[in-house]
Amino acid sequence: MATISAPDGCRLYVEETGEGEPILFLHEFAGDHRSWEPQVRHFSRAHRCITFAARGYLPSDVPEEASRYSQEAALADAMAILDELKIEKAHIVGHSMGAYTALHIGLRYPDRCLSVSALGCGWGSTPGMREEAAKSCDSIAELFRENSITEAAAVYARFPMRKTFEAKDPRGFAEFEGMLAEHSAQGSINTMLGLQKMRPTLLDMEEDLKSFVPPLLVVLGDEDHPCIDGSLLLKRTVPTAALAMIPRAGHTITTEEPAAVNAELEAVFAAVAQGSWMCHREAPEA
Repeated sequence: MATISAPDGCRLYVEETGEGEPILFLHEFAGDHRSWEPQVRHFSRAHRCITFAARGYLPSDVPEEASRYSQEAALADAMAILDELKIEKAHIVGHSMGAYTALHIGLRYPDRCLSVSALGCGWGSTPGMREEAAKSCDSIAELFRENSITEAAAVYARFPMRKTFEAKDPRGFAEFEGMLAEHSAQGSINTMLGLQKMRPTLLDMEEDLKSFVPPLLVVLGDEDHPCIDGSLLLKRTVPTAALAMIPRAGHTITTEEPAAVNAELEAVFAAVAQGSWMCHREAPEA
């Protein structure tokens, strides 16, 4: 366990487990560093696994100013951790909110990436839905503002794209809901309004994604309807992208279907180690 300072002084709580090629895990809005436990337990046998609580997520700092939450800040936080831990290259694995940051790392710092994995990625990137997505962010922020964190967590945990998790694994879902209820309400509000609402969509990033260099694995559940269009866009756009869809699974796939997620990650890590990851077309020259 360690605390690492971001460029603006925000302190980030970081955990490391295992030795070997590094993997940096970036969590989703409803998760935190603990959400990756099924992956850390599996991969730390042969990899150096790094998880951290994003700004706004305890025990990391929770800046009060919404202006300190943005996609640029999230990118800077992740890179500060790689730099402080003296990690030259890592597999970057992000889920949902964290997947957007993982893609930005791949675009801006491709030489720091062994591979990039975007899990449950694409919310807010359905064509013609930008305004509706922005209103949804406002509504979610209001949910966390007007209710206790326990009440807000109970509602947010049961959004439609998470219903399969509760149906198939009530015990795991209860653990997920309990951890969500331990989050900072202010951090959740600021993250939703400063990062989730204001970040560029995959449609905004489409031209840049055509020149994406690192191997890219895209994974989603087939019941994660808000992320299907975005995940397909990534497959169609990124020259190095592979797409895996997990049947009868929703958005919380890292804990809902950990064995399937781990198998897909294992495959990309092995292919990169062997130098056998294939592009399905050539990226355009810069």
